[in-house]
Amino acid sequence: MKKIILIGAGGQAQSCIDVIQKTKKFKIIGFIDKTINKDNKNFKVLGDEQYLKKLKKNKPYLHISLGFIKSPFKRIKIFNEFKKLNFKFPILKSPNAYISENSKILDGTIIHHNVVVNFGAEIGFNNIINTSSIIEHGARIGNNCHISTRVTINGDVVVEDNTFIGSGSVIREGVRIGKDCFIGMGQIITKNISSNSVIK
Repeated sequence: MKKIILIGAGGQAQSCIDVIQKTKKFKIIGFIDKTINKDNKNFKVLGDEQYLKKLKKNKPYLHISLGFIKSPFKRIKIFNEFKKLNFKFPILKSPNAYISENSKILDGTIIHHNVVVNFGAEIGFNNIINTSSIIEHGARIGNNCHISTRVTINGDVVVEDNTFIGSGSVIREGVRIGKDCFIGMGQIITKNISSNSVIK
């Protein structure tokens, strides 16, 4: 098994642990964080980010197990910084997800349980595609996005970088959502949304 370290030990980390263990491809050797969530007590905190920067050889894989609602920029900073230090961020796919062979997913993205990624969908770097969400045919998700639980991204939708879409939201086919947007829980989006928009 390949060794992997998770950056962030909060609530999102618990879902990540479950996906990683079920892949049976990686062994979690610990967390990077200042504190440890008591619900993650089977895994130790190895230190802060300086711990990783001191590693020169046999670098483990990394996964950013920080969620985000208001801002993705901590995730972005970590991803960019450690990519430059030649750490690898694997694509993590739950074996309970359906992922079309004709889709494309890039490094650092996690696909949680019961997700559907359909024909021709494209998902960029460092994304969270959370439990039971649907990414339909031809949809494109940019980088550093969080698609929350039970979100439906219909066919040919475009979601640009750094955007959060809250649980249970539905995006009509062909809609384009700009960069740095916040779409709250349970929203029905039927028209294009410009960058930096907040929809609650």
